Amino acid sequence: MKYRNRQGEEFEQTTSQDKLLRRMYDSYFCRAFLRVLGIPVFSKIAGELMDSKLSASFISDFAEKNDIDLSDYEPKAYGSFNDFFTRKVKQGSRPLPDDKNVLISPSDGKVSAYEIDKVNGFVIKNSVYTVHSLLRDKKLAKRYEGGYAVIIRLSPDDYHRYCYAATGIKSHDRSIKGVLSTVNPVVNEYVPVYKENSRKYCLIRSAEFGDIIQMEVGALLVGRITNAHPYGRRTVLRGEEKGFFEFGGSTIVLLLERDKVKLCSDLLQNTREGFETKLKQGEAIGFKR
Repeated sequence: MKYRNRQGEEFEQTTSQDKLLRRMYDSYFCRAFLRVLGIPVFSKIAGELMDSKLSASFISDFAEKNDIDLSDYEPKAYGSFNDFFTRKVKQGSRPLPDDKNVLISPSDGKVSAYEIDKVNGFVIKNSVYTVHSLLRDKKLAKRYEGGYAVIIRLSPDDYHRYCYAATGIKSHDRSIKGVLSTVNPVVNEYVPVYKENSRKYCLIRSAEFGDIIQMEVGALLVGRITNAHPYGRRTVLRGEEKGFFEFGGSTIVLLLERDKVKLCSDLLQNTREGFETKLKQGEAIGFKR
């Protein structure tokens, strides 16, 4: 994968996981096996394993292999791998901008941004996505024609708790069942993951940024999504914790209405040039128009 930080420095990283997934997805039989693993019953079994005391023995090796700086997190003795995976950062380590007209990234991650075409939606690798295919709601999808889709991909080294991107009134969460594929970019060449994977989303009615869709996408093998406020209507605050992902690389999608947000230009430019942009939770992704 190729990505840039906000200073424009470029990084290219191919992990052992990337190489393994490339080999597996190049094979028809391995792709079929991975689809079987995406069935919910297998995710449930994996989740029970990651919740067990036995799984705590995986933590040290996982942190070392993924270069995770634990000094950034609250000190704690972890009882299971999922307890570690959903760890909290120290207070103040993800500061918010003072300006309320700044739309923030709801999570750590690698960001791609796309303009939403009225007909074709947007394209990630070889997969075409329409907003309707993501939301399963034609009427709601129409609001986002000509707007933006912001994809925030969380990798194992990222903080897996996420917050609200803006202050506003949120709706009930809507859940869409599906299989679970990995969200590694390699897979986008084979599987349209964002319209096949299990996902949850809500609408946030914001005075500054219009109606924002904030969607969480689960991933292989677990990718369980736990949201703190699944029911609406309620007022939520920018930076307030919305929920967390358990083990499994995961993704957040923001859909923004046309002419409501001025997206940060580096996100669009980096995406056009084939780079993701590495961000931390609380960093700016756009501004009120």
